[in-house]
Amino acid sequence: MSGLKSFAAAVAVAGLAFGSVTSADAQTVLKMATDSGAKGSPAGDALERWADLIESGTNGEIEIEIFYQNELGGQQEVFDLFVANDVNLMLNWPMTSYDERIAVLYAPYMVFTWEEALEAYRPGGWINGMLDGIYRDIGLKFFGAWPEGFNGIATRGVYAMTPEAAAELKIRVPPIFPMAESVQAMGYQTATIDWGEVFTAIQTGVVDGDGANVIYWDYEYFRDTLDYYNRTRQQFITGILSMNLEAFEALTAEQQQVVQAAAVTVMEEHFEKARALDESYVQKAIEAGMEYKQPSEAQLRALAERVRAEVWPMMEERIGSEIMATIRENASQL
Repeated sequence: MSGLKSFAAAVAVAGLAFGSVTSADAQTVLKMATDSGAKGSPAGDALERWADLIESGTNGEIEIEIFYQNELGGQQEVFDLFVANDVNLMLNWPMTSYDERIAVLYAPYMVFTWEEALEAYRPGGWINGMLDGIYRDIGLKFFGAWPEGFNGIATRGVYAMTPEAAAELKIRVPPIFPMAESVQAMGYQTATIDWGEVFTAIQTGVVDGDGANVIYWDYEYFRDTLDYYNRTRQQFITGILSMNLEAFEALTAEQQQVVQAAAVTVMEEHFEKARALDESYVQKAIEAGMEYKQPSEAQLRALAERVRAEVWPMMEERIGSEIMATIRENASQL
């Protein structure tokens, strides 16, 4: 974690952000939101921690209003509000609708271990480094990653360990490139469904399961509906802490410093505990009756080879050869 701490130290000598600013010396009210996570969830707790650090660090000059999952709409709606500066700060799982280069977050099988993932996503890491300029181009201030862990395929009734068996199952994916393409390359049929509609889609049999999330979300929201969680590890999932750039630039330099340093603190704390938190939800899911599956190392490498071969060329066409060259140069070896 030395990279995070040195980054935090650097931030302490630099510059903070908001949106609904009244004046430089009056109280500023900022809206902070997440697209996924209710009050009391890890994401909700992270928002509250970030808000508290900002309010205390500015001696009350900035007041934060927090909006949790679905309080302002679905994932795309809230991201639209964020880009428009109607929401000022976010912890979210960003959509690719404004710039497909954000899809670098969702490129399948870039890393295989927690150690590789945390090194890549920490401040100064090779994945983190690609995102700062992309965010600025769509009017957002990028602070960094809030890691959750490797995702998998959660299903009802049956599960699949091979592409051949997967062909019988239809799996929900979010409207984010290349989530659907990755799950399709694994052999599944897919249906694109917004997060707020997933429970109903599983319960009514529209889909056989969820194919985007770390186990926390499938346990917390669907444990009475889903029977299996297969940790296929196609993506390392991380939320992003960021701010609308117009709101950020409306702040004083001192306030900018507080907001950014607060974001780094929230990231640093979560980098320290994310793996243990993920593992604790594996145990909770098992205790609740879900069967936890993992491909063997040979199965995982074969799946990764198949998915990379199908999806990475699509990504090159849509997000550019320069980004894909960086991914190919730094991704874990098969």
